[in-house]
Amino acid sequence: MKLLHVDSSPRGAHSNSRALSAYFVDQLRRHVPALSVDYLDLAVDAPPPVTGLFASAAYTAPEDRTPEMRAVLAPSDALCRRVLDADALLFAMPMHNWSMPSPFKAFVDMIVRGGLTYIPTEDGRYLGALESKNTLFVTTRGVDLRPGTPFAGMDALTSSLRAAFGFVGVTDPLFVDAQPLEFARQIERLAALARAREALRDIAENWAEERDGRIGPRDLQLSRAG
Repeated sequence: MKLLHVDSSPRGAHSNSRALSAYFVDQLRRHVPALSVDYLDLAVDAPPPVTGLFASAAYTAPEDRTPEMRAVLAPSDALCRRVLDADALLFAMPMHNWSMPSPFKAFVDMIVRGGLTYIPTEDGRYLGALESKNTLFVTTRGVDLRPGTPFAGMDALTSSLRAAFGFVGVTDPLFVDAQPLEFARQIERLAALARAREALRDIAENWAEERDGRIGPRDLQLSRAG
C-alpha cells in the first residue's frame, strides 16, 4: 500500500493534527509492514497560488499550451501525479477560522484539474479519478462543533472538503475530528485526543483488513464520521 500523507499545520512539533496523523501512520504500519509513505508538508512546501496564467493554462488543450503555460502548470502536474499514484490518502489539518488552512486550499486548487483528476464527459457529467482510493481527513478544532453544541452550524471545513474531493471522485471519505482542543479545559482536550486516537486505530485496522480482502467497503461504514 502506498499512502500519500499530507500535513498542513504551521505549528510544527506543537501541532495536534500532525501528532494524530503520525499516530495513524504508525498504526497502519503495524498492520501493513510494507507500507510506503509519500510525505508532503504544506507548511514547508506550500503550493503556489492560482494566477491568471494558471487558470488560462489549465483550460487550454495540452497541445496548445505555451512554454510559459506548461511551466506554471508544472507544480500542479507534479501534485496530481502524487495523488493519482497513491493507493490511499491521509490529509491532516487544523481548522482555521471555520475552514481549511490556506496552504491546504492552495493544494486543493492545484489538484482539482480537468483531464487529470476529473474527466468531463460528452453528456455534461464529470468523472472523478480518485474513486478507488481510501481517504481520511484528520482535523483538529479549537471548539466543539459536534451536533447539539453552540458552534455546530459553523463547520465550513467538513462541507468544503466533501465538496472538493467528492468532485474528483472521493465520495465516501472518513473524518476523524479532534474537538474541542484550544478553547477547552485540559480534561476535555485529553478526552478529545483519546477519542481521535481510538478512531484512528479502528480505521487503520479496517484499511488493512479491506486491503487483505477480509472485509469489504460496506463494512467500514460504522467507522465513518464527519
